[in-house]
Amino acid sequence: MHTSAHLSEVRLTPAEVEALDARRRRGQLLMTISLQTACVTALVALLFVGQDLTYSPGWNRPMFYWASITGLISIVTFLIGLRLRRGNYEFTSY
Repeated sequence: MHTSAHLSEVRLTPAEVEALDARRRRGQLLMTISLQTACVTALVALLFVGQDLTYSPGWNRPMFYWASITGLISIVTFLIGLRLRRGNYEFTSY
């Protein structure tokens, strides 16, 4: 018996272990996507949003909207990835 495994994972069938690993890999993928979209959001926010908010007329602020949408995508994918990766106590790099 593996002592560092979670109690609910000790007696899993091979099919259940495959499903668990797939879920955790999907969570890691979503966390990676989250980091990438956070980098895009930071670059867009630092380089373009201030100018967009200052000089764009009316409600026409495409860079602000794009930064807001990518920031929201980053937060949502991070939270979903974190939930899918729960129970994984080791650092994994694919």
